[in-house]
Amino acid sequence: MPGQLKSDNPGKYPIKTALLWSGVALVAILTMAGGMIFLDDRKYYFISLLLIFYAMIPFFVRFEGRKPQSREVVILAVMVAIGVAGRAAFFMVPQFKPVVAIVVIAGVCLGKESGFLVGAMTAFVSNFIFGQGPWTPWQMFCFGLIGFLAGLLFEKNLVRKAPGKRRLILCLYGAFAAFFIYGGIIDLWTILGMTAQPVWETFLLVYTVALPFNLIHTIATVFFLYLIANPMINKLERVKLKYGAFR
Repeated sequence: MPGQLKSDNPGKYPIKTALLWSGVALVAILTMAGGMIFLDDRKYYFISLLLIFYAMIPFFVRFEGRKPQSREVVILAVMVAIGVAGRAAFFMVPQFKPVVAIVVIAGVCLGKESGFLVGAMTAFVSNFIFGQGPWTPWQMFCFGLIGFLAGLLFEKNLVRKAPGKRRLILCLYGAFAAFFIYGGIIDLWTILGMTAQPVWETFLLVYTVALPFNLIHTIATVFFLYLIANPMINKLERVKLKYGAFR
């Protein structure tokens, strides 16, 4: 029916996906061990970048394993374009961006793997405007993880069909995602990327200084979700129903 949400096919991950995660975990452990032995000075900086790259591999492989149709790729491309345009449109207001809201909506409507892809690609493409750098993989991972967890939020039936409850739950999740997931992980990148030997005082200083920016990002996410969540979800559901996508 038109108002019904659908996500990626639930169920257990295939054995090859479990093996992929195990392989990534093994490589990550070896990377950390090698960094501690051979990279004594800038080990946090280099290892953290590699680990973020490793963490994204299973998500992209999982999405490709779904064998998405061309119509689905077009919808994903449009969502990425909306995210990039939204981030660029508010470039003059630090942290007041609709990106997390758009990624959350993508995850809820299109599924967890699609949500991860929209989030990661939005960060990657928009950084051609805002500037690429070693922070890009961290932003890709943060936005992607937010989209992935939003898909899981729907899969577990925590998002109700009633528009009022749905919007409330999405706003609460968006606030958590913007402040703790994106803010917490990006602040960690700041610590590991800029400090060779971080101490507890470094963590306290960085997270304290970043607090106002994270609050602004959280307020912006809740604001945009409150305004656009229901209209965008309804539009996406009609598009999915019309073209038979993401079933």
